[in-house]
Amino acid sequence: MTHAMTRETVRWAGVLALLGLAVMALGLGVGSQGWEAISVMGGDPVQQQIVWDIRWPRSLGAWLAGALLGLAGAVAQGLFRNPLADPYLLGSASGASLGVSLYLSVAGGSVLGAGGWQRLGMTGAAFVGAVGAVLLTLLLARGVQQTLRLLLAGVVVGVVLGALASLAALLQPQVLQAMQGFMLGSTAFVGWASCALMAGALAVSLGVGVALARVLDALTLGEATARSLGVPLGAARIGLIAVLSLATGAAVAQTGLIAFVGLAAPHAVRSRVHTTHAGLLVLSALMGGVLLQSADVLARGLLAPQDLPVGMFTAVLGGVYLLWRMQRVHPAVNGDRT
Repeated sequence: MTHAMTRETVRWAGVLALLGLAVMALGLGVGSQGWEAISVMGGDPVQQQIVWDIRWPRSLGAWLAGALLGLAGAVAQGLFRNPLADPYLLGSASGASLGVSLYLSVAGGSVLGAGGWQRLGMTGAAFVGAVGAVLLTLLLARGVQQTLRLLLAGVVVGVVLGALASLAALLQPQVLQAMQGFMLGSTAFVGWASCALMAGALAVSLGVGVALARVLDALTLGEATARSLGVPLGAARIGLIAVLSLATGAAVAQTGLIAFVGLAAPHAVRSRVHTTHAGLLVLSALMGGVLLQSADVLARGLLAPQDLPVGMFTAVLGGVYLLWRMQRVHPAVNGDRT
């Protein structure tokens, strides 16, 4: 049965990889005038430059950000043994928002369409804010030994830092529009440098996550059972939280806050494939990439030339999917009770 599960995981990984390539090819043809046929080799030099400098990195960046969020969501749900856990559970979203809000206040307004150094500064502020929020959560939780304390600390940090981010934006009204763009999420300004950063973060996060996947498998049996099996929970939790922080921080720093991808991707995988956490992490990353890519294509092409925030589509698509899953599961649960 283990070999059958492995073959099933590999088969679905191939399907999701091919689907990601197909959506990426579709994304290369979506521009300011909607969808158009393009020639990858030859053709109009201006169009080739647009495809290479704008559409390619944006499509690839959407996949990488979605993969990071999908991986982070699978790690969070396994670590906290909670199907409602998402990548922002430890306060990273609010920390990133506060970092961006403070940076924009110092910079004096919107930098969303500005040059590379200003974009780099906002990216760094978001990443530092996200990681700082996670470290603050760990400090308040007094380590990683108690899952409930960690969850409560994450909620408190998220609320407090979110309020501080809103206060900073209110004190500097000129940053409100830029903050709104960050809160809704966008892949419009992802370039090749952003893709390289996210690719590196994905490689490290996925490698460490798969290496610690057996810990997540053991945690499904309960913490007491995992300890009795000799699993070093303290060190493993630190490693998994580092994976969660790196993956979430890298994605948020480049694309802003994008909802539901990290929550929906693991659910979509579990509804189709029965696998261990090693397979779940890989498939969740692939599924997250496809989800965010698809939302990005819709955001660009649905009302072209207007470019809609991709976070709006992920929220709608993810919310509709989860509601559909609830409607399918709920009657069975009621039936079991009667």
